[in-house]
Amino acid sequence: MSDSAAEFPPDSKGDAEQDAMAAEWAAALEQQASSGTASEVTDAAPQMTPATFANFSPAPANPAGNDLNMILDIPVQLTVELGRTRIPIKNILQLAQGSVVELDAMAGEPMDVLVNGFLIAQGEVVVVNDKFGIRLTDIVTPSERMRRLSKGN
Repeated sequence: MSDSAAEFPPDSKGDAEQDAMAAEWAAALEQQASSGTASEVTDAAPQMTPATFANFSPAPANPAGNDLNMILDIPVQLTVELGRTRIPIKNILQLAQGSVVELDAMAGEPMDVLVNGFLIAQGEVVVVNDKFGIRLTDIVTPSERMRRLSKGN
């Protein structure tokens, strides 16, 4: 019987099997350590060589143009926001055809243009060939967009 079996007397057949398995693993690990098998296994492993990348050449004259071409076909959600309001659910349930919902925007104010929820411009509503559109009147500068992103707005 091994030392571990003497320290923890088995209460049932399952404990005896676990102790026997633990003793076998301990013996196998001891044998491996004394025979140096671990280093043989390590030496037999294929040698790893660092990866080399051929496309890491000096940056081209217009790196932004090359990067921009990679994302030009990605679709984004463009939203024109007429205005907002907060109303209780009971008022929403009372809405019917012809109901008027008052918004926080004033008539004639510029509409917000959002891309994926972030303000990028403001503009005014136009009608062209019986379809609504928006004429951009003010583009948010990149620095202003970054400032708004950092604020979480």
